[in-house]
Amino acid sequence: MLFDGFYDLARVAGISLLAYVSLIIVLRLAGKRSLAKLNAFDLVVTVALGSTFATVLLSSDVAFLEGLLAFAALALLQWGVSRLSVAWPAFRNLVRSQPRLLLEDGEFLMEAANDERITQDELLAAVRSAGVGRLEDVAAVVLETDGSLSVIKRADQPLTVLGSVRR
Repeated sequence: MLFDGFYDLARVAGISLLAYVSLIIVLRLAGKRSLAKLNAFDLVVTVALGSTFATVLLSSDVAFLEGLLAFAALALLQWGVSRLSVAWPAFRNLVRSQPRLLLEDGEFLMEAANDERITQDELLAAVRSAGVGRLEDVAAVVLETDGSLSVIKRADQPLTVLGSVRR
């Protein structure tokens, strides 16, 4: 169907404006963390917000205030999980992954890479992206909690940033 009528178009236009402004307000109140990709839970909240936004815009079965409540509930849940994660290490370990060392001193840690389902080619691509041309010049590659790969170049000083990284 190409066109249902002007009422539906006006409804989508009006709800779009209201939902957009409401979502911006909710996100500003929730804080910077609400759109972070710091861990799987943060990503799920971000995707859920987008899905809720689309549903509010396009489904006439969902009232605007129901969508606004869903925005607020998702932001509140994300805020609560992040607060509990800070307060209780056991809860933090439940909802967040730990960074993982995949390459150390130019040597691949294949068991760790296999556990994390990261190929040697992906590790090499991360090293190249960091502008490093030789594996011997890499002190470490870490799979971070958000799924990104951090490449740490070899330095004259001992590494002090790997304390929380699982080996």
